[in-house]
Amino acid sequence: MSWGSELWDQFDNLEKHTQWGIEFVDRYSKFVKERSEIETSYAKQIRNLSKKYQPKKNSREEEENRYSSCRAFVSTLNELNDYAGQHEVISENLTANIVAELARYLQELKSERKSHFHDGRKAQQQIESSWKTLEACKRKFERDCKEAERAQQHFEKMDADINVTKADVEKARQQAQVRHQMASDSKNEYSAYLQKFNQEQNDHYYSVIPNIFQKIQEMEEKRIERVGDCMKTFADVDRQVLPIVGKCLDGMTKAAESIDAKTDSQLVVESFKSGFEPPGDVDFEDYGQAITRTSSETSLSNPRESKEKPGGKSKGKLWPFIKNKNKSPKQHKEPLSHRLNDFMASKPKMHCLRSLRRGITLNSHIRNLIEGSGPEDFSHLPPEQRRKKLQGKIDELNKDIQKEMDQRDALTKMKDVYVKNPAMGDPASVDPRLGELAQSIEKLQYEVQKFEGWLAEVEGRMPSKSDPQKRQSGLYQTTGQNNTPMGSNCAQDRESPDGSYTEEQSSETQIKAQAPSANPGPLPTSSTPEFDDEFDEEEALPTIGTCKALYPFEGHNEGTISVAEGEHLFVIEEDKGDGWTRVRRNEDEEGYVPSSYVEVFLESNAKDS
Repeated sequence: MSWGSELWDQFDNLEKHTQWGIEFVDRYSKFVKERSEIETSYAKQIRNLSKKYQPKKNSREEEENRYSSCRAFVSTLNELNDYAGQHEVISENLTANIVAELARYLQELKSERKSHFHDGRKAQQQIESSWKTLEACKRKFERDCKEAERAQQHFEKMDADINVTKADVEKARQQAQVRHQMASDSKNEYSAYLQKFNQEQNDHYYSVIPNIFQKIQEMEEKRIERVGDCMKTFADVDRQVLPIVGKCLDGMTKAAESIDAKTDSQLVVESFKSGFEPPGDVDFEDYGQAITRTSSETSLSNPRESKEKPGGKSKGKLWPFIKNKNKSPKQHKEPLSHRLNDFMASKPKMHCLRSLRRGITLNSHIRNLIEGSGPEDFSHLPPEQRRKKLQGKIDELNKDIQKEMDQRDALTKMKDVYVKNPAMGDPASVDPRLGELAQSIEKLQYEVQKFEGWLAEVEGRMPSKSDPQKRQSGLYQTTGQNNTPMGSNCAQDRESPDGSYTEEQSSETQIKAQAPSANPGPLPTSSTPEFDDEFDEEEALPTIGTCKALYPFEGHNEGTISVAEGEHLFVIEEDKGDGWTRVRRNEDEEGYVPSSYVEVFLESNAKDS
């Protein structure tokens, strides 16, 4: 159906309709542009979200990435980042394939529409001008006819009047003839122009206007097809990225399926297992025997020389229920009844059960392990974690040794080549580097031996699950008529003031106990149970040197002592590898301070003794 034949008289409506079509294309272009901006903004927000939750490069995040759920989350974030990239592709394709194309097409469409309607207006003006000329010819013809008729009537009137001269009649007759001639000429002109107008009008409505409207119709149909193509492209842009988006979603699904709860649970065991055995049974200590002792045996004023350790350097045993494990060296003696009353009223806090606190502080020790703080031999860690750390260090050193040996072998081959072919290089130029490598390998091997020694020490100390003796602490040994409780495994573990644990070698304690004193004397034969010693005051440890505090230390933990920077104190027990030194300020104040916080000056005579 042609607009030229059907809409020949709807020029103005077609002009409005085509203008609406251009506005529609412009509106659709703005819609696609806003969609593109939304995709860009969405992709940016998704990328920022993925970046926000990406693991940071610190020890804690790296430790968490060992778990399958954390690795799956990181994989999901990476896939989400790729997913955001596909939305960026959508935005770019929408802008390039639709927005930019429609912008160029709109300019062409406006120009073409303007040209077509300019031709239509020009044809309309021409037909209107011809119509006006036709109307002018018609009015002239009408006027001339009326003038000719009036001239004829005047002639007839003059001719009928007998009073009018013949000359006047002749004049009127000639005037009438002139008017008739003019009317005839106007008629011929009007007739000719009318024929011409009809021809122009026929051409206008059947040829010129239909051609123009046909072009406008084609233009409009192209515009509609172009919009349809853009809408199809709009869908295809999304469809093109669906396979990659599907891969991203498949990657997220695969990451989720890779989560293994059992493996993560095993990693928790490997991360936090201390290697300690649970505390054994608590010893039965018969305090009732203290009440039935004789007056000479229960006298608190008589010194217990028979209980002193050889050499005069006895380290008092810890009272099982006291709150501070480091009692001041000198305590005023109290009656036995007062001591028993204090014991009954005190809050039980057994030394053996202090190992239960490891569950609270173990996490901080594992954190120290991960962050690499602490002594070189990792003695601040529980046995199992220390073993793993030492083994990892040994593996790392072995890798370094292998690298150095590979370099040495390569240089050795190069030197052999230089020896066989001196033109290629000087063999002596390789010797300095070979010497450096030899020293480096020797140093690394020494480090490996050192760490292997520590590892062997740890593996030798770690308790075996099949050894029931290390899980029993309530056994008694009978010697003659005496019943003395055996020391539990809790007494062999020394707890540092910050809550960390180090192992005190039981063999070392036994050697010190069995070492002969300078003045050997008869061993005591008292039948009083060994735990009666706890009622006596602890003997003050001798001073073995002095120290100067390099840094201030608060000393909030149990068993520690606060010191100020530059303060001088007495050393009564040097660092035994656990990172703590026992010091004394005066007769009533003593405790542990970090060894790295003080500078120790040991007395030579004290050390020799």
